[in-house]
Amino acid sequence: MKRALITGITGQDGSYLAELLLGKGYEVHGLLRRASSFNTDRIDHLYHDPHVPGPKLTLHYGDVTDGTVLRRVLEKVQPDEVYNLAAQSHVRVSFDVPEYTADVVATGALRLLEAVRDHMVGGGKTVRVYQAGSSEMFGAAHPPQSEATAFYPRSPYAVSKVAAHWYGINYREAYGMFVSNGILFNHESPRRGETFVTRKITRAVGRIKEGLQDKLFLGNMDAKRDWGFAGDYVEAMWLMLQHHTPDDFVVATGESYSVRQFVELAFGQLGLDWQKHVELDPRYLRPTEVDALHGDPSKAIRELGWKRKVSFQQLVEMMVKSDHELARRERVLVDAGHLSAAHGAHR
Repeated sequence: MKRALITGITGQDGSYLAELLLGKGYEVHGLLRRASSFNTDRIDHLYHDPHVPGPKLTLHYGDVTDGTVLRRVLEKVQPDEVYNLAAQSHVRVSFDVPEYTADVVATGALRLLEAVRDHMVGGGKTVRVYQAGSSEMFGAAHPPQSEATAFYPRSPYAVSKVAAHWYGINYREAYGMFVSNGILFNHESPRRGETFVTRKITRAVGRIKEGLQDKLFLGNMDAKRDWGFAGDYVEAMWLMLQHHTPDDFVVATGESYSVRQFVELAFGQLGLDWQKHVELDPRYLRPTEVDALHGDPSKAIRELGWKRKVSFQQLVEMMVKSDHELARRERVLVDAGHLSAAHGAHR
């Protein structure tokens, strides 16, 4: 039985990756940040009583900002594979908390690589590492973007991801470590955080349909992104660590759509006229914008045998359907007097 350690396991990608690995018979371990409120919603359905034979998921308190704990967890888990998904991943927020973003995203990756290197030297066991990159690293680079495209980051988050990417390459070349960088373009799902634009849109569509809110405020609607399904993309992560050699791979759909097109399709799913409900709020504009991201996944398709299964239209439909169901439940609570309609509104 292979063992995998996932940092950022409570996030969107971490939950889908944990599902995938458990389904393949892995023993899965996750790094969990301590919080005063429960933050395991996305993985609660994966819990399995350890007293009963079956899939095994174990969580360990820790953080990529703490190198000592990283070493301790590695020694305890003895993983075959490590997936570094931990991040402060909101691009707009990274302008507000740049130092924290750099500490978690860039230096956090360095701490983990150092911890894995020490663990391998001490134990004599090879550990394969996946480093989560981002299409935001390309920033202002002209699309389509591939592994050969020069990075041009336009946010503290993107700059930090570029640093983590090069740390991975440096440790691969300097120490012979198996480190693969996945340069993943935007990937969404019903588990996406509600402050990210796609989920913000689909959540609002459901609530507007149920009369729980009337307006949706957005920033740049002309920005174009290459949107895929997170469940498809975590398979690419796994494939990278099964590959015979470590490398860097772009994971994308090869298509791009504007935020406006996403809005039109999402509102249309429930028969709503988006123009009656959507307004611009300058607060959501970035100091430096990324206009167009459009990935070329041909290398991943050719060398890993990866391919996306969910289309853009299917993705939007999936998210709207899920969020409409959430809104219907919320409507029931509001009508029963257990919740105010303003409780879940986006501001």
